[in-house]
Amino acid sequence: MLQGLMNLFSLCCKPFGPDGEVLDPNGVLVVGGNAGGSREGKDGLLWFRDIGKYGSGEFSMAVVQANQVLEDQSQIESGQFGTFVGIYDGHGGPEAARYVCDHLFSNFRAIAAESEGVVTAETIQRAFHRTEEGFTSLVSELWSSRPNMATVGTCCLVGVIYRQTLFIASLGDSRVVLGKKVGNTGGMAAMQLSTEHNANIEAIRHELKELHPNDPHIVVLKHGVWRVKGIIQVSRSIGDVYMKHAQYNREPINSKFRLPEPMNMPILSANPTIISHALHPNDSFLIFASDGLWEHLSNEKAVDIVHGHPRAGSAKRLVKAALQEAARKREMRYSDLRKIDKKIRRHFHDDITVIVLFFNHDLISKGAVQDPPVSIRSALEHT
Repeated sequence: MLQGLMNLFSLCCKPFGPDGEVLDPNGVLVVGGNAGGSREGKDGLLWFRDIGKYGSGEFSMAVVQANQVLEDQSQIESGQFGTFVGIYDGHGGPEAARYVCDHLFSNFRAIAAESEGVVTAETIQRAFHRTEEGFTSLVSELWSSRPNMATVGTCCLVGVIYRQTLFIASLGDSRVVLGKKVGNTGGMAAMQLSTEHNANIEAIRHELKELHPNDPHIVVLKHGVWRVKGIIQVSRSIGDVYMKHAQYNREPINSKFRLPEPMNMPILSANPTIISHALHPNDSFLIFASDGLWEHLSNEKAVDIVHGHPRAGSAKRLVKAALQEAARKREMRYSDLRKIDKKIRRHFHDDITVIVLFFNHDLISKGAVQDPPVSIRSALEHT
């Protein structure tokens, strides 16, 4: 149990450098200061890096907090191995998203090293599996002292650029959209690359019913929203072990998470959907975002916003467009929404994380390497 508490403590604490930067155990800059040529800024509940460089081009990054404790985590890692982008949209608390942000990339690097750095879909799949196993072990260690860790989970959206191939892996309902040039017209098409695992999607409900043919209540419509077992919207995640292992679906976890019948097989899955996409010169940029953005902006609108403005500030611009739409839906002014503090803000919108990657195809075709490596995480306060 002591080891579990130490692991949990490490999720919340990072060592600081001399200028207030946060450093990883190897001394690599992860937030604050200057990373990839970018500087961070903060505007109330909004944190951003307007523009910076990574191995295959430039990036823009922004996060806005709505929950009392920020449940979104995100990272950009770029170096000899290529580029790794992760967005982790937590639910039930921040612990699973923080754990994944601390461990998924390091698991990915370790597994890739076993095959001399070669990256395949299997590399990513194994990294997800190892991270899920690690979090489940943490829940087991903390069961007697913090049983509600069993009810914490996170969606995971990962993009990996390896040589001239883009891999996208997803659990849950975060989304990545490609902005693709349309011939020589000057237009930009929006192409969704990720698969979402949310019970409100008919295909996901069909998948769940096929996996659980003897359970008439595998998906339940409650207050106009489809939920797995009437509890949770997403069907795949890291964490949520109360929906995967029967030994954690019992007292003392909160009664709203306990199932009325025995669990004979896992209900949720940690098996990601993975696609590979050969990068093409017409591929202009990628928009990675948690579902808080897509609740308010269509794929096409998001691509138009990025395409129609300078690169610098792209992520922040998308977040603000979503907030303006959230305010409009509530018949209020954006300026008034900005005055609402976290926790109460959750009644108007979710935590929103956005990372925009712009492609430099000259760098990609040359196999350029980011040196020194870039390692960045969103840096809003956790409390």
